[in-house]
Amino acid sequence: MPVVLSTASLPAADRGERWHHAVSRTFVPLDVQLLEDAPSPGRIVTEKLGSLRVAQVQAGPQVVTRSGRLVRDGNRFLILTLQQRGSALKEQDGRQALIEPGDFSLSDSSRLFRKRVQSRFCFTSFHFPREDLHVRDEDLRALTATAFSGRDGGAALVATYFARLAREAGSFDALVGRQFAATALDLLALLINERRGRFAPQAPETAAATLVRVKDHILRHLCDPELSPPGIAAAHFMSVRYLHKLFQLEGATVGEWIRAQRLERCRQDLLRAAALGQGVATVARRWGFVSPSHFSRAFRAAYGVTPREWQTHGLSGTGQKHR
Repeated sequence: MPVVLSTASLPAADRGERWHHAVSRTFVPLDVQLLEDAPSPGRIVTEKLGSLRVAQVQAGPQVVTRSGRLVRDGNRFLILTLQQRGSALKEQDGRQALIEPGDFSLSDSSRLFRKRVQSRFCFTSFHFPREDLHVRDEDLRALTATAFSGRDGGAALVATYFARLAREAGSFDALVGRQFAATALDLLALLINERRGRFAPQAPETAAATLVRVKDHILRHLCDPELSPPGIAAAHFMSVRYLHKLFQLEGATVGEWIRAQRLERCRQDLLRAAALGQGVATVARRWGFVSPSHFSRAFRAAYGVTPREWQTHGLSGTGQKHR
């Protein structure tokens, strides 16, 4: 269940102290200076995913500082922040960076840092123990208070994955949440290692993060009937053999994973298609199945009913659950 901390119900004069407490409780002990004479309401909604604490934060202009006095508490956490509205000026390790909407950045609680926001803002943050991110200290220190653009390259994939994770956090059970959180940190470690010239294809965290990238590519090309292991491998500058090794981490082949994703999308679309008067073959082609008979056999093997039976039973409200 999400935890909601809000100052909206308080008089403006009482919001500062409550907000200071909410921020320090959510992240690490911090000094907070609100920059408005009558502070705007602030709101923090948190979820837990494995070792990740995901927080949606909205508030007014302020300065947040992790001072030397607070650093001495000995706790070491990292905070990844996805900026959604407003710009933040962040300082740590001798650097200063302007973090604008669409960017993300990292902060390390074991050292002094400062963030200043001049207007109302909204961001999503991910707070986790330092030991859960498998990168060298020197590499992490080189990239704190750095603006990672969420619009292109590897940083865009990291930003997209973390953003989706935040949106879906409430729908995961504990085990699935831990797995997705671990994959998110693997992706972040891969990005840091790439930026620092330490890309190691055989490292476990690299393999897991690469698998996420490959899956994202597959999902964006599911409707292409020509989608195949050689094409997927070429798009990621890897051998077909290495591609198959990545999927062995999950006990599946590339083809099995593609087929399962296509079948699930067909299953969802078949009910809508029936309501619109569209046939089974139309749905199958939409998701890359060239042969209607092959699609029908694969669907029955996966769900225990034919596509047409699924349409009929689903529309009548007596659809069978898929296996």
